[in-house]
Amino acid sequence: MNWKHALTGLTASLVVILAFSQPTLAFDEPETAEKPAAEAAEETTTAVEEAPKLSLSELYYALDNSMLFLCAVLVLFMQSGFAMVESGFNSSKNTINILFKNLMDVCAGVLIYYTVGYGLMYPGDSGNGYFGFAQFGIGEAGDPGPGVLHPQVDFLFQAAFAATAATIVSGAVAGRMKFSSYLIYSIILTGIIYPISGYWKWGGGWLDAMGFYDFAGSIVVHAVGGFAGLAGAIVLGPRIGRFKAGKSVPIPGHNIAQATLGVFILWVGWYGFNPGSQLAFGGTDNTNAVMLIATNTTLAAATGGVAAMILGWLMYGKPDISMALNGVLAGLVGITANCDSVTNIEAIAIGGIAGLLVVFGILALEKLKIDDPVGAFPVHGLCGIWGGVATGIFGDYNLGVQILGSVVIPVYAFVTMFILFSFLKVIGQLRVSEEDELKGLDLSEHGMQAYH
Repeated sequence: MNWKHALTGLTASLVVILAFSQPTLAFDEPETAEKPAAEAAEETTTAVEEAPKLSLSELYYALDNSMLFLCAVLVLFMQSGFAMVESGFNSSKNTINILFKNLMDVCAGVLIYYTVGYGLMYPGDSGNGYFGFAQFGIGEAGDPGPGVLHPQVDFLFQAAFAATAATIVSGAVAGRMKFSSYLIYSIILTGIIYPISGYWKWGGGWLDAMGFYDFAGSIVVHAVGGFAGLAGAIVLGPRIGRFKAGKSVPIPGHNIAQATLGVFILWVGWYGFNPGSQLAFGGTDNTNAVMLIATNTTLAAATGGVAAMILGWLMYGKPDISMALNGVLAGLVGITANCDSVTNIEAIAIGGIAGLLVVFGILALEKLKIDDPVGAFPVHGLCGIWGGVATGIFGDYNLGVQILGSVVIPVYAFVTMFILFSFLKVIGQLRVSEEDELKGLDLSEHGMQAYH
């Protein structure tokens, strides 16, 4: 059995060797691991040292322009909200037509605003206070700095506003206007009419020189679209069957769930509309202003919805969601001109009054037998004027000047668009035939249906 003793001895020897060699291996491993770590740290330090150092001015410039880009995207997203509200509040047979109009408001609007509208709205030194033109397209960028906007992102933000003004009309003329005529209207409003009146205030024109104030567009954007829509609704006349024997006959919307979702989308998009109009985001003062603007926007929207619900409930005996939805939009429109210059309590008052006004406005249109399927004029026109006047009542701005600006710009939009719509009517290009209207514009104008 000597081989057994030999095997035992060999095993014992191996155990002893492994026992003494393990600490050495454990000790060697950290040395091997530490070397690459040290080298990596050295390489990282070198890379940091070689990275360009940004000045505070450059950081402010990057923040302001990046945030404005995000706000421009939010405002552009509002187009989907308008499309859903307008199509939901109308008959299903006109859904594609309404969606198509909203799409072209952006597509055609961006192109015409790029070509001439932007230069008309911001002519710089070439303007005389009433009219001017800077250049075709977008100008060159200047030196970066705090509050300095790159012309490219400024154009994106302003183009989204122009498309908003145009698309308001789509709901007011829904169900009876030719698609080709709508394109003509949209191009003219976005490229010429809106930029000229926008210059009067935001481009440094005569109203701005008088001290007229409209922070984010209750008048410049919403009242322009609302009064253009009123002109279109008047010239077109009501939809077939809307008024019979002198009485109002409601035509229910086909998808209130869709319209409700659209209002929520618009509410969210408004946080690009109003806070984005601060145009600068760096620094304590700008941060404080943006937070106030956002909160005032929320409070006014909420109060407008509650006020419209209560008034509609009292008048009709049951709560009407369509009134509440328009009340939310009314509050948003009313606060847009003054969201940076009123307190939270004043924002609640402004939104509440707007919510009441929109209900009275809808009833007034019915009494006058003016067919506005979505309430575009009461929401954007009437409450837009209220927002401009409220800026003089609650803000530190001259009330007389606020009333002047809140009347002149809407009247200008109404008159110019009334002339355009009347011309299209005279040449027989404004309204579809009775047969096409009864069939629905989806089939008669586009040869397709939204639902199968």
